[in-house]
Amino acid sequence: MPLNIPFFRGKEAASTPRDVVGEPIEHVITTSSGEKEKATVTATEISDVEANNRLNMYRRAHKWDPNLGNDTLDEVTNAAVLNDSGAQKVLDRVIENSPYPEVRAAVRNYDEELPASTVRAWVIGMFLTTIGSGLNSLFSLRAPSLIISSVVALLVAYPLGVGWAKVMPARTFNTFGMKWQSNPGPFNVKEHVLIIVMANASFGNGVAYFTDTIQALKAFYHTDYGWGFYVCLALSTQIVGFGIAGIVRKILVEPASMIWPQDLVSATFVYTLHDNTKTNPAETNGWKISRYRFFLYVFTGSFIWYWFPGVIAPFLSVFAIVTFIKPKNVVLNQLFGGWTGLSLIPITFDWTQVTGYIQSPLIAPWHAIGNTMIGTIGFFIIVTCGLHYSNHWFAQYLPISDSTTYDNTANPYNVSKILTPEFTLDEEKYKAYSPLFLSTTFAMTYGLSFASIAAVVTHTALFHGSHIWTIVKDSRGDLDDIHTRMMKKYKAAPWWWYIILLVVCVALCLVTCLAWPTHLTWWALLLALFISLVLTVPIGVVQATTNIQIGLNVFTEYIIGYMLPGRPLAMMLFKTYGYITMVQALSFIQDLKLGHYMKVPPRSLFWGQLIATLWSCFVQLGVQIWALEHIPDVCKPHQANRFTCPQGRVFFGASVIWGVIGPARMFSGNALYASLQYFWIAGAIAPFIFYALARIFPRSNARFLSAPVIFGSSLYIPPATPLNYLAWGIVGYVFQKYIRNRYRGWWMRFNYITSASLDSGLAISTIVIIAALNLTGAKFPSWWGNTGSMETLDNLGTAIRQPLQEGQKFGPTVW
Repeated sequence: MPLNIPFFRGKEAASTPRDVVGEPIEHVITTSSGEKEKATVTATEISDVEANNRLNMYRRAHKWDPNLGNDTLDEVTNAAVLNDSGAQKVLDRVIENSPYPEVRAAVRNYDEELPASTVRAWVIGMFLTTIGSGLNSLFSLRAPSLIISSVVALLVAYPLGVGWAKVMPARTFNTFGMKWQSNPGPFNVKEHVLIIVMANASFGNGVAYFTDTIQALKAFYHTDYGWGFYVCLALSTQIVGFGIAGIVRKILVEPASMIWPQDLVSATFVYTLHDNTKTNPAETNGWKISRYRFFLYVFTGSFIWYWFPGVIAPFLSVFAIVTFIKPKNVVLNQLFGGWTGLSLIPITFDWTQVTGYIQSPLIAPWHAIGNTMIGTIGFFIIVTCGLHYSNHWFAQYLPISDSTTYDNTANPYNVSKILTPEFTLDEEKYKAYSPLFLSTTFAMTYGLSFASIAAVVTHTALFHGSHIWTIVKDSRGDLDDIHTRMMKKYKAAPWWWYIILLVVCVALCLVTCLAWPTHLTWWALLLALFISLVLTVPIGVVQATTNIQIGLNVFTEYIIGYMLPGRPLAMMLFKTYGYITMVQALSFIQDLKLGHYMKVPPRSLFWGQLIATLWSCFVQLGVQIWALEHIPDVCKPHQANRFTCPQGRVFFGASVIWGVIGPARMFSGNALYASLQYFWIAGAIAPFIFYALARIFPRSNARFLSAPVIFGSSLYIPPATPLNYLAWGIVGYVFQKYIRNRYRGWWMRFNYITSASLDSGLAISTIVIIAALNLTGAKFPSWWGNTGSMETLDNLGTAIRQPLQEGQKFGPTVW
């Protein structure tokens, strides 16, 4: 007999995705009696008046939702205007299941009664946290570094969990009145997700940012504040963002519109490992292969293939064919080069070039990809060419795209020449040495950073302000989708848990900055935390809807450089508390959303994230201090095993540039790069122009224009190059535009698992290559593909139109 229930907690055997937004989905489930029956998600009956009120609320909240198609918006608008009984059916479609095909393709719209916070999950989670945090901390000191990502943890956790279920005896224990089982049955998706969340919180983004500060202090400033300072620094910087995440979770986690595309890949990946159901070719454009087998094939291909661009034939990584033909032609290497050029013919056969800076192009929605391409082509191709070839900023003496800072002899800027013994600016030495010069794309990046911060505030107010306000006022949960309603059966982590945590962490931040001579004032610290708190919501909204995060690193450097000039350590801490706090908060929020999709109890998520992060702080800190004190010649340029501290060296350089030289000497008055200040105005005005166009032409693509993404999505250039972004955009068009529209069934079944397979195969292959070759000093035999093809001006970074002779200088005569 068919079942008609709001949501059924059973075991799924097959599901039928629909292309019609919100159409109910029938599931074939197995009941406790072993019979197969159908369960259909339906809505609870409400009055026509109530339905129309909710529909009007939904229409106002989602009017500018970039991930909601025009057809759905038109349907909602028409039903709300007609004010008839049809509103109930439309409301059912947009609330009783996700209106977003991306979410419907990746996340099940029902819950299962499965344990999450088990001893098995905690043991595996803490084990992986320890290993991943320790290795990332150690190898962050090395060039190239070995990064254990959360994708590796996701893969490794599965065989560990399955093995535990098969080997461990099933016994029940009673510890201090708490009963627990050594083997709670088959390893399930909720346990797996809890492990992933612990890995993400502890080492998912690589090594913690506080390690850069420690490296800069101990290895480059030769200052040691002791374990007390390091512990306070680690705990305060890593956990304060967790408190902010709890405060804004109602805005960034619970709403259906906050889809967090990266979580959809993780959800698909976990389901694929745990559920090897058959594929119905009638629903997937004729494909019959199961997702699990499809994953294995693509994973294996990705693992094997990366040996070619990564080791055997590096020329495949940047296939700049024009530079191969004319390796010594400066202009051609600048225009077509993919290492330090603009890559006007963007060809690569290396997945790391596509995903190395902005994640997989199979994740971001097409509107985000399109906006990124507008910014990349507009600013880093057209504007950059205009500035560089007109010799603006003395560009002819420098590479067109490079992340190095230069002096007026076109050599890397030697900060030691302008410092006093106390690591402050020596004004006379600075005037006798040189101003600081940037490549054309590097200078553009600073201007775009200014514009993106201004744009994200005005864009969020105009396009998402009504949505956010509606969410805040919706105390009854009238707009809650099925996933939010299902999560309400679990005890929530109370808001005061997060408030207490935030208060304790702020106190710890004050102790860190005031109990030691950091030169960061209490009011500057509170301003840094306030910046993170205020900008977490607008930047989070952009990331949740586009999978692109706008950075605060340049903004925080800019602010502290004006407020407290000449204080490099204060600059490092202000940047960490102002920038990384926001990054940590959004990382925690993204994991909360993953748990939300997978129906993991909120309290289990809270403790999993918190304890894993706390433990990882001590693990990373212990490894860093040991390495810096026991590895011979650590952080020296020619250290025998390449433990040269590349990240700490860059962080040290940035602290000197922004903390000692300061932004005033670069961007104010008659400074060389003062014109970049106009980008603040451009960033603030652009959203108003786009908003006006969207109001005038509501059915056009104008409503998908996003100023924060246009200005801020390509800020990794340099060290990234337009090749990375253009190749990313091309692949994104194929999957997120062409295949999604033409082969929707295949896309909904296989798109996200394709992304996960390519990424995980690459991750494991990279680890094997580094362990087998880089760490041992072994090399592949030399041939043109890894020697001659690398001898281009583009690859060598010497494509300069006007190289200087020995003793020559360029630039202004007075600074």
